[in-house]
Amino acid sequence: MTAQKRFVKSKESLTALMTRYYSENHALAIAGKFVAWIAIIVPVEILKGFDIVVAVPENHAAMCAARGVGASQAERAERLGYSMDLCSYARIDLGTAFANGEGSPSMGLPRPNLVISNTNNCSLLVKWFDIYRREFAIPHFVLDVPFCYEPQRETDREYIIDQFGDLIRFLEKITGQSFDIEKVEEAVRHTDEANAHWKRFLSHAARHPSGITVFDTFIHMAPFITSFRGTPELSRHMKLLADEVEELAENNIVPVPGEKYRLLWDNIAPWHQLRAMSTRLRDLSATICSASYTSCVGTVEGELDCYRYDGGDPLSYLARIQNFSVCPYGMDLRFKVMGETIERLKIDGVVFSSNRSCKPYSLMQMDLERSVKEKYGIPTIMIDVDHADSRKYNESNVFLKLEALIEEIEAGRRA
Repeated sequence: MTAQKRFVKSKESLTALMTRYYSENHALAIAGKFVAWIAIIVPVEILKGFDIVVAVPENHAAMCAARGVGASQAERAERLGYSMDLCSYARIDLGTAFANGEGSPSMGLPRPNLVISNTNNCSLLVKWFDIYRREFAIPHFVLDVPFCYEPQRETDREYIIDQFGDLIRFLEKITGQSFDIEKVEEAVRHTDEANAHWKRFLSHAARHPSGITVFDTFIHMAPFITSFRGTPELSRHMKLLADEVEELAENNIVPVPGEKYRLLWDNIAPWHQLRAMSTRLRDLSATICSASYTSCVGTVEGELDCYRYDGGDPLSYLARIQNFSVCPYGMDLRFKVMGETIERLKIDGVVFSSNRSCKPYSLMQMDLERSVKEKYGIPTIMIDVDHADSRKYNESNVFLKLEALIEEIEAGRRA
């Protein structure tokens, strides 16, 4: 059974969710609802305290890349004068927005009344969203979240909570609605449940052979990076996904039955290459079991296990998990979580994906690669990838490096 046919029920669920997300957003906007575009780390759960439409440009750009139209949409922005050196997510979404959705599988996103960005996950986001502020003559709210080089300090959490309060008051003013904290608490509970199921799904990477591949995780994290976060629909989908992988495990159905090599991926998904890369790795009897990009969901900085909601102040919890993604980590935190992954999953080699579109993610990789070799003595490779622009990707070079990594692992076993 091929990897594409394993998750039948959850794939149907995913398709339904993502179709609904894009179609409903357009329909609600046409009906006159207030529309906010947000960055992926902005806590959607707070916005559940209002009756508004929430859309995520980064999710839209990844979808365009996965559907094979990323480069053509990026070219639209380049023709308007935006540099090819900018993040491909930004170029894809800018090109789509300024063409009124033309060329996008979802016809883009409904025009926003507000954009909300953050400072801790992407160095480009604030400037990217500020283009929309100027072009659409709308407000731009920026959440200033400190980077972390150790577990979050209480002063940092209080600083973030204060900004949440500012955002809430601003939204009340601009929408004319009253904030409902009870809806936020309900949303946080749904997110917490979804995160727990997600971690149950990821735990099957520890099986031998692995019950999942990183490509499964890339695909099924999609609804988490939408307005479905904080909803019962997301928790139901994640439960279905975790239940289905357990059912597959009981029947000894795995993505790479003859698995010989277990790998770790560091960086964002190469959306335009998922099928080709997963097929080539399966031919090599190799499984990329995990990625720092997807294993961080549901965690706090430098950890692998799920950080659960204790039922207290939902705003405090949301502030605590504002640094769950990898980009805000300092070197020590990134190496800590990578090392724990290598140990838990019995990783044979690491694929460092140097991403031309994500400098914050890629900046430390040479030091991380050196540290992994020194402490764990396992082979690594560094490949050049752009997560959404296929023009900046050389498949044959990448496949040669993957094959060389497998050969080095095999040579080490024979030595």
